[in-house]
Amino acid sequence: MDADEVLLGLARAVVGVSTRAAGELGTVSVVQLRALTVLRQRPDLALAELARGVGGGVSTTSRLVDRLVAAGWVDRRPSPASRRAVSLRLTESGEGLVRRYDALRLAELRAALDGVPPGRRAAVLAALAEFAAGVGLDVVPVPRAPADEGGDPACWLARVCPACGRLADEAPPTRCPACGEELPAD
Repeated sequence: MDADEVLLGLARAVVGVSTRAAGELGTVSVVQLRALTVLRQRPDLALAELARGVGGGVSTTSRLVDRLVAAGWVDRRPSPASRRAVSLRLTESGEGLVRRYDALRLAELRAALDGVPPGRRAAVLAALAEFAAGVGLDVVPVPRAPADEGGDPACWLARVCPACGRLADEAPPTRCPACGEELPAD
């Protein structure tokens, strides 16, 4: 397989993951989710900045924002920098939608990563990070919910395999379902 086939295969795979996740969420498009994701990474954007972030024109992005506001996912308010500009920010509902979208995408991507031999996963992730930087992706840390707002309980840490990082299905865990590593008893 040559480099072009690999790159096009990767592009198709990533679009497929995003499309399937959007389909599971229901009445939201991949384009709308892209705009919401950009706003999650960079809150309080002006319309022109959001247009650049989604790769669209200002007029098209303005209509997109109208739909996002009507759906209750985006709040449009006067910009603190200029009374003539607006600032765009996710609502709580929009934030929740993007969290669900990210969780669906991550589940599928993690399952794909599980298909990589455990000893090569770190190298694959490092190569993907270099690739993302090479295409100029604005990799901004995604805000995480504080510990008291939900998430997995800390007691699940004993179920994480130290060899490959997969979460064991059984409780209490004895062996990792991915690599077979015996898990320490706590």
